[in-house]
Amino acid sequence: MSQKKVKWLAIAAVAAALSACATATPYQPAVPGQKASGGFSELRLEGDRYRVTFAGNSLTGRETVERYLLYRAAELTTQQGYDWFETADRRTDRTARTVIDEDPFGRPGFGYGYPYGYWRPAWRYYGPRYGGWRAWDPFWGDPFFANRAEIRTVEKFEASAEIVLHKGAKPVGDPRAYDAREIVKNLEPSIQRPVAG
Repeated sequence: MSQKKVKWLAIAAVAAALSACATATPYQPAVPGQKASGGFSELRLEGDRYRVTFAGNSLTGRETVERYLLYRAAELTTQQGYDWFETADRRTDRTARTVIDEDPFGRPGFGYGYPYGYWRPAWRYYGPRYGGWRAWDPFWGDPFFANRAEIRTVEKFEASAEIVLHKGAKPVGDPRAYDAREIVKNLEPSIQRPVAG
């Protein structure tokens, strides 16, 4: 196998490994420095009142963030020995930023070029839209502005709710009241937990 093929296989393997690491935030406690950023946290405000938060990374959609928040509120309610909870305040915040992805394989270099007949500055760069490595010289355009950047918006969502915990039967017809055990049972199949290892 040629050195060129080995080089491309190594680049493909690294790219595959990096893309495998990029996953949505699983249902987990928020701990600084953990592998997947984000997760849930809670703060006890009074005896039966908590602020619960779930923050997702840029791969976690709004619906997932809100579902994990509701699940955590129900889980916390049962852990504290209560039966149902009501939301006193609930919100979802969105942060967005624009990112310009440059070609990561652009490499400056030197080469021999027509019509000079001597060494002069030249650049090689990898252009996915052009099918591989390309060379630049002053007669063929500027590689730094030739559609090599991708502009995209990165969004992150964080949902929070202030909840009040209660014992006994949930009031009928209150849209802010949730049966904790029923929420846990119904949402459990859709909860993605961290992969061990």
